[in-house]
Amino acid sequence: MSEKEKSLNFGKVAVLMGGASAEREVSLMSGNGVLQALRSRGVDAHAFDPAERGIDELKKDGFARCFIALHGRFGEDGTVQGALELLGIPYTGSGVMASSMAIDKVMTKRVLLSEGLPTPKYVLLRKGAYSSADVDAVPDALGLPLIVKPAREGSSIGLTKVMNRADMAQAVEQASMLDADILCEQFVDGDEVTCPVLGSGSTAQALPVIRIVAPEGNYDYQNKYFTDTTQYLVPCGLPEGEEAAIQQLVLQVFRTLNCRGWARADVMIDKVTRKPFLLEINTSPGMTGHSLVPMSARAAGISYEDLCIEVLRTAALDHQKSAPEQSQEKTGAAI
Repeated sequence: MSEKEKSLNFGKVAVLMGGASAEREVSLMSGNGVLQALRSRGVDAHAFDPAERGIDELKKDGFARCFIALHGRFGEDGTVQGALELLGIPYTGSGVMASSMAIDKVMTKRVLLSEGLPTPKYVLLRKGAYSSADVDAVPDALGLPLIVKPAREGSSIGLTKVMNRADMAQAVEQASMLDADILCEQFVDGDEVTCPVLGSGSTAQALPVIRIVAPEGNYDYQNKYFTDTTQYLVPCGLPEGEEAAIQQLVLQVFRTLNCRGWARADVMIDKVTRKPFLLEINTSPGMTGHSLVPMSARAAGISYEDLCIEVLRTAALDHQKSAPEQSQEKTGAAI
């Protein structure tokens, strides 16, 4: 442990994990990894599951910071961030507005398009407000194959790659079980890549790009977390200049949405034109054994433990620049 680490006192830290979203299982894996890493560096870290305890208990129990390892609804969508703002407890990741925008894939697209940033074409279907004719018309607008997914889920939950018209109705029905807004998206055939960002504002930096090669091009929930057949290439092996261009594009969307702390953006590169298309940005990325942010960080010389410390260091509230770091020499004990 460095002298700098010894001199820092993060206080009592809650690692928020689990939660009530469809990504609970992944969140528990992320949270336990973060918890062990922080404890290995001497941080007074504790597991906290908002599905089992009231969020107000964070204040009662004297937590000074929160590391958000929640994924999806009620953790990555601005709700927990808003509660922590009211409690006055600094937290990792983006603030209320950026979190709520980023989890909504349709809202993200609207912002990207308004800023002239490339993202695949889409059609929005709202549950209860579309007809079978509307569903049948989607392939005419977007072509085949196309992607159907819930507007506010992650980890590819509820996502279907539709290959023909006959599969449209079932794909839309599956997505509608998870969200009232169903996003139908143009399929971009080409390289699938992802790029993490650390930091905030003008000091934010993009980490190495990872190229993902999944079995039969199907990077679904199972292949993301529970198989070892997906290949993650870092260095990504893209043509000269493409990685830097993608990193710059990802930084643009990170700053456009006013994200902070850390995030990871997913990008498709058209195999013919080599044009990149932004799919989405994750403001509470996974930290499991299969997760991509620690993989990219490792390629940049940042260990899993150091990554967790750096993310925790950025914990903040919307109304203040950063959480104060107390010197142990002055305080003598955790806050």
